[in-house]
Order: sequence, then structure tokens, then C-alpha cells
Amino acid sequence: MFLAVVLTGIMSGLGGMMLACLLHDVQHMAYGYGQAGGPHDFLHGVMAAPPWRRVAALFTCGLVAGFGWWRLQRTGIRLVSVNAAVGRGDAPGRVMPAGATFTHVMLQIVTVGLGSPLGREVAPRELGAMLATRGARLLGLAAGDARIIVACGAGAGLAAVYNVPLGGALFILEVLLKAFSPRAALAALAASGIAAQVPWWALGNVQQYDIGPMTLTPALMAWAMCAGPLIGAGAHVIRTLGTAVQNRAASGAARIWWCIPVFTGLGVLACMFPQLPGNGRGPMQLAVAGSVGVALAAELLGLKILVIMGALRSGAAGGLLTPSLTMGALLSTVLAAGWNAVLFPIHADAAALVGGVAFLGTFMSMPVTALALGIEFTRVGHDMWFPMCLAMTLAVATGRTCARLTRLPAALTQPNAPGSVSARS
Repeated sequence: MFLAVVLTGIMSGLGGMMLACLLHDVQHMAYGYGQAGGPHDFLHGVMAAPPWRRVAALFTCGLVAGFGWWRLQRTGIRLVSVNAAVGRGDAPGRVMPAGATFTHVMLQIVTVGLGSPLGREVAPRELGAMLATRGARLLGLAAGDARIIVACGAGAGLAAVYNVPLGGALFILEVLLKAFSPRAALAALAASGIAAQVPWWALGNVQQYDIGPMTLTPALMAWAMCAGPLIGAGAHVIRTLGTAVQNRAASGAARIWWCIPVFTGLGVLACMFPQLPGNGRGPMQLAVAGSVGVALAAELLGLKILVIMGALRSGAAGGLLTPSLTMGALLSTVLAAGWNAVLFPIHADAAALVGGVAFLGTFMSMPVTALALGIEFTRVGHDMWFPMCLAMTLAVATGRTCARLTRLPAALTQPNAPGSVSARS
């Protein structure tokens, strides 16, 4: 088991580093930046690219996404999700097919590099879980230990690509295993810690977002208390919409005819809003730096929701971690502007961070992991943890209440449902 944990951390770290380097190479090639004296981050690279290049990059993204996933589906090999690979209880999880999973991973990274609005974090999780599955089989681990190792592979992949060892460990326990035990906790911490450090020699010990000094004030605590329920309700609405869209996602040859116009349309929008392409890291950086106005934040929020739903409807694959964090930060920027118009002022950058983390925790049903990710993404000071925890508590509670209320009418209309009149009779 000790050997499995160490090898899983190393393999997931190398896999995450490889995918991160590939992502950067695709971005530089597609938008023509990264040369000496030019921009080196994706947002400024897109802004420096001429309009024709933005459209061409997103048109290419549509071609790759449409034909790539159509061809993968044509092979007849069914993909196995990370949750299915982890399994439940002491039952062994399903084996992830190596070739199909690797192709699926590469398609995600290439399309995100070309400008897909979905996130990149699912790819390293799938690659890490696939490698861990085979490692556990080779080492002959018992079913319970194999389940822990596969979850560690996925969480360590997340830790490697974002340099978030604690967030990766908590993701393993809170989201994948959905349980805590000393054995699982030690394995998760060790694998995530190793995986996060492996890419340092190529990518450096960097944080995802640069923020300025943030001060805790009574006004910010009051805003967190008032905005938390609104953020939770918003996260529930957008999550419900995303689920409905994913349930109707295109498949087969229809993927091609959906992906090409959807991503080309995103390219046209990028001529006016260069913040739209990519997983949302650029707009999030602007929000936590206090560099986005309320009008632009409102426009980007609406357009971000539109293009994310379009990508999901077209059948493209990718994560929603960074996109949901960005949507929460933009929503919080708008809410902070309304607050500042009538009440004691707060800083928009602090509100964006607090609200973005609360939105992420509610949207993805992982409040503890989201708090750790927010702290590690920005390395924010200890004082800001208080409004983050307060907003998270209220947002998650509101989101769960909304979920129960929306399920209740459907249950009451079913004749044999537990809460229906006929069932009670």
C-alpha cells in the first residue's frame, strides 16, 4: 500500500505536468503568443491575437471536438467515469479502458487549449485514476485499498495540475470516497502532496491567481451573510440548467453539427469579448484583482453561462470547476456593486473571492474542498477565511433547500410517491 501511494503520487504528478505543458503549447500555437517581449498568459494572448485568429482557433476547436468525440464514440468502447472506477464500499470499481480514456483526455486538453469554455481539471483526474487502476491491479491490492488508490490517483491529478495538495486530498475524501478514515486520509495527503510537488521542476511553485492585500471588515462579513443565500440560489439554478442541457447533449454525428457552429459562434463573440475563450481563469483573475467593472462583469456572466451551456449541449467534455468559480466571482462582483450603491462599501476583489468560492462549493457539492481550493488558489490570508466560511455555509444551505423544494412538487404529482396523497392513503 505504501508503494502504491508513492507511485500513484509520482505518476499523477507526471501526468498532470505533461497535460499542463501540452495545454500551454496548444494555447501558444493557436493564438500566437509566448514569444519574447509578448504576452505570456492566455487572456492577454487572446487579447493580442487578431480577430481572424480568434475565430480560426475556435472553429478548429469545433472541428476537433465534433470529429474527435464522434470518432471515439464510433469505436464502441464505453468510457468509464472516475466515480465508476472508484466504486462504492468494498466493491471493486470498473476498469477504465486505456486507449479510449487517453484519447478522451487528450481531446479535453486540446479543446480547452483552443478556447473551449469548459475546465481542464477532469483530464488529469481521469488520467491519474486510469494509471492508479492499473497500478493497484499489478500490486495485487485488496478491493478496499484499490478503491482508495484509484481515488488518490484522481485527486492527485487535480493537485498536480493546480498545485493544490490540500484541495486534492480533500477532494479524494469528500467527493470521491465520501468517507473519512485514517488510512484513506494518510494515503490522500501523501499522494496529493507528492503529485503537487512533481511539476515544480518544470512549471514552478506557482499559485493560480494573484491577489492584493485583502482586509476583513464588518461590512464584508455583513455582505457575506446577505449575499450567501443569493449565491446559493444562483448556483442551484445554473446547476439545474446545466444538468438539463447535459441530459440532451448531442451524440453521434450530431456532435459535429453542434460543435462547429457553437465554437465558431464563441470565436465571433471573442472578437468583442476576449475574456470568453478558455476555462475562465482570465475573468477570475480580473475579478479577484478588482479590475472588472460591474457592466462588464454582468455581460461576461451572461455570456459565460451561454457559451458553457452551448458547449455542454454540443457534446463537448470538460470540467466545471474553474468555470463555476468564475461565474461565482462575476455574480459576486455585480452583487457587491449593488451593495456599495446603498450600504457601507466593500472591496470588489474580496467579494469576488468570497462569492466565487461559495458558488463553487454549492455548484459542485463540495464545500470543504472548495474552501481549500480557494485558499490554495490565491494563498489568501487567514482573516479572509471567516467571510468565506460564512458565505459558504449560507450558500450551500440555500442551494440544498432549493433542491428539496424543486423536488417536492414532482414527488407530489406522482401517485405512488412517498409524499403523495395516494401514498399516504
